[in-house]
Amino acid sequence: MRQFLIGSLFLNLIALPVTYAEEVRLPELPVPQQAQLSEARESEGVQRVYPQASISRISGRLRIDQSIETRGRLTALTWELPDERHLGEAFAQARLALLEQGAQLLYWCEGRDCGSSSLWANSIFGNARLYGPDNQQGYMLLRLDEPRADSLLALYMITRGNRRAYLHAERLDADAPLGRVLPSAATLLRQLREHGSLALRDLSGEPDPEWVSVLVRALNLDSTLRVSLAGPQAAAWRDALVARNVRAGRLELAANGGDGLRIELLR
Repeated sequence: MRQFLIGSLFLNLIALPVTYAEEVRLPELPVPQQAQLSEARESEGVQRVYPQASISRISGRLRIDQSIETRGRLTALTWELPDERHLGEAFAQARLALLEQGAQLLYWCEGRDCGSSSLWANSIFGNARLYGPDNQQGYMLLRLDEPRADSLLALYMITRGNRRAYLHAERLDADAPLGRVLPSAATLLRQLREHGSLALRDLSGEPDPEWVSVLVRALNLDSTLRVSLAGPQAAAWRDALVARNVRAGRLELAANGGDGLRIELLR
């Protein structure tokens, strides 16, 4: 568990005048349909803490069990959308577009699973207009593919109590290498349920102990799931998961699925 003082991390973030806002771009993202750009920001040397878990506040401190803390150049855009339906579609389209580009989904939550919307708005993003009911929010954190593997892209959606819908997106280009970052177990499970498969292209060799641990946690969050494993080392990965108490009957071997490890949900 990590705790952070809730302080002003946002003094060097300046919202750009409307006349300059349209010059700010996040080319990785499709522009949401029927959206109106309401705010754009760019700044150097910004310190960010991006959660990979639900957030809460205890004794004036921000509590985050898992997060990435880094500093770099920040580019942020906030759009207002016509309604909740358009917001949900834009959030999903952004996820699919980024995954198709090879981005790695590190964390994904929706609704009350994310924690306090007030903390997301004010303590994480420094943007009060992103505050709304806890059950009307969603958040994703992704790591971009090479050659921008030291860039993180965060997405946050909220439908406020007055029914105004906002999508906030920001990319932080880190000043220093991010190093190794693994997705959360809950995110892998959500992704498996939503897409029906996980394509872990970097896992082409022998089972990696850290990855084995996170996959075991993901699979054991729902002990009713059955999956198939495919890839050059699929049998070795199956043995490693069984050795860590994932029931063998839940894991089948499939034909070689190409590079890496591919996990398919069996219906």
